[in-house]
Amino acid sequence: MTHTPAHFVDTHQHLWVLSERAYDWISPDFGVLYRDYRPEDVAAEVAQAGVTSTVLVQAADTYDDTFYMLSVERSVDTVRAVVGWVPFDRPHEAREALELFSTHSAIKGYRNLTHNYPDPRWILQSSCSETLSQIAQQGLSLDMVSVNSEHSRAIVELADAHPDLNIVVDHMAKPDIAGKAWDEWASDMTELAKRPNVYVKHSGLNTASAAGWTSADWQPYVDHCLEHFGSRRMMLGSDWPVSLLAGDFVGVWNAQLETIAGLSPDEQDDVCFKTAQSFYQLDLS
Repeated sequence: MTHTPAHFVDTHQHLWVLSERAYDWISPDFGVLYRDYRPEDVAAEVAQAGVTSTVLVQAADTYDDTFYMLSVERSVDTVRAVVGWVPFDRPHEAREALELFSTHSAIKGYRNLTHNYPDPRWILQSSCSETLSQIAQQGLSLDMVSVNSEHSRAIVELADAHPDLNIVVDHMAKPDIAGKAWDEWASDMTELAKRPNVYVKHSGLNTASAAGWTSADWQPYVDHCLEHFGSRRMMLGSDWPVSLLAGDFVGVWNAQLETIAGLSPDEQDDVCFKTAQSFYQLDLS
């Protein structure tokens, strides 16, 4: 990358302190993930990679997790935003929570761990719709994880039902890069990109890849998303510490930069910080 953007925003970083609060999905069989991860554990790598701003994203469907992230944002200069949690399917409770959280300017969006739920269309129920309308009215955004075509098709319907809600699809909808899967994923991403309120995160590809991955393994998937979403709807995310399952912070981050090195300077700026700045309403000054 001969062009050096003015900022590098990591739009997808997690923190968790298992010794203090519950993260039900993180079990001992997750190996390296089954331990505490605090901001000081990644600070050196963030600096080495040149990341200038970080967005923390919820890792548990709990208020505890959201309040912990808010405490980190208050004390760590590079953390600029939080994607928190409210119970989408409990609209009366969610309304109270949204009102409370609206007093904290760091919260820029919300997410539920919907990809772990039995029903891939869970997000489309009417109770969730009421909450999502409230989120849109507050001018905030929605992060969504898709790990299969059913999830992606549900996000298409969601985007059509809530055209005023900006949605970002985390981890490029987790294509099976290791298995060289293409057709269904590519078709789903093309459909998602037709919705102008849908964005995509260039994140999490290393854990979708075979051992010994290189950025060349990712290039066709990145290029497809750039072709259909454009640079103004793509942003970068480390997915740390989940990324540690198949790499390290700096190595993964640099590989991501390699996949966009062929873009124009303006397009690189979009992916590295301008899309994130707009989507999450970040103050990068």
